[in-house]
Amino acid sequence: MSLAYAVPCRPVAISATGWLAIHAVALWPHGEWAARRVADGSDDPLGVAAIAVLLLWLWHARESLRATPRLMWLGTAAALTMASTAALFVAPPLAAALLAALAVSAHVTAWLPDRSPRAALAGLTLLALPLIASLQFYAGYPLRVFTAQFSAWLLQAAGVAAERSGAAMTVNSQLVIVDAPCSGVQMAWLAYFAASSVALFTQRRDAAFLRRLPLISLVVLTGNVLRNTTLVALEARPQSLAPWAHEAIGIVWLVVVIGLAVRLMMAPHGSSK
Repeated sequence: MSLAYAVPCRPVAISATGWLAIHAVALWPHGEWAARRVADGSDDPLGVAAIAVLLLWLWHARESLRATPRLMWLGTAAALTMASTAALFVAPPLAAALLAALAVSAHVTAWLPDRSPRAALAGLTLLALPLIASLQFYAGYPLRVFTAQFSAWLLQAAGVAAERSGAAMTVNSQLVIVDAPCSGVQMAWLAYFAASSVALFTQRRDAAFLRRLPLISLVVLTGNVLRNTTLVALEARPQSLAPWAHEAIGIVWLVVVIGLAVRLMMAPHGSSK
């Protein structure tokens, strides 16, 4: 005679962070591409800072996550995940990775309480990707031309003989090239990173966050022009500048721009937060 025993089936409870970890593993081709791009020196490793802030914020917010996710955002995350997988076969890796980053952002949003900072979360998630080299390739030259032209106008207003030619300037008969570091791409990344991080931790609402982004962009463009104008004016002197002084002045302007970006993001605006 055989005896059969019924084994009760108990559901396995997986936390929100557990589901997010599973989703991140499912997107491993994009993570592998990003890691390889940073490791071989093709791009700056700035995205690591964004990943660290995201993980810190998620740990900080873990107790406030919903017990069940919102299906609309979960469906959006699933659709973006499928789109990012399909994009691996028809689009550049960065485009596919952008979709994957948005998929992760949508998945996190599905577990967040109402009125959580979704726009800042999406922005910081996108900044976690290796973007600097691509931004330099597509936007670097136009930004260098813009910077050189406005720097030339400012120097002319100050009585200095300055003319722009392409992404270079002639100042007091000396040729000064506005190179890639002077395009402001890294300055923009750091300003948006600081603003998104502050918005995330201060629970800045989406409308307030998005309203401030154009102002932060204006601060970045202005700060980069002023940095370049200062350096060009000093470098065009007969005695030029010591390398350490050049770097120090650049860092001072960078700190000023980041500080203004943070101040703008933290500034109250009516009742929105």
